[in-house]
Amino acid sequence: MLSKKDLEHLAELARMELKKSEEEKLLKDLEKILGHFEELKELDTEGVLPMSGGTFSRNILRADDLEETKLAGEKSVSQFPERDKGFLKIPPVFE
Repeated sequence: MLSKKDLEHLAELARMELKKSEEEKLLKDLEKILGHFEELKELDTEGVLPMSGGTFSRNILRADDLEETKLAGEKSVSQFPERDKGFLKIPPVFE
């Protein structure tokens, strides 16, 4: 199914560096995986409805009501303990 050239191309796409000893094992493993999918192709799926994630349950979310908690303009500035020339003073961050 897969050639060494295909494996090298896949390794390049995945940005993997393969050692020669790893190549043979990985090639065998990938052929087994692809062989499994070939078996699945033989199944008769006529009349079988497609699944959407395994369940038809829906998540029910509640609507949050936002309360206006922001202080506007001068009202918020008046709550600040220290001001200087229109700027808010805070303790130094770096000393």
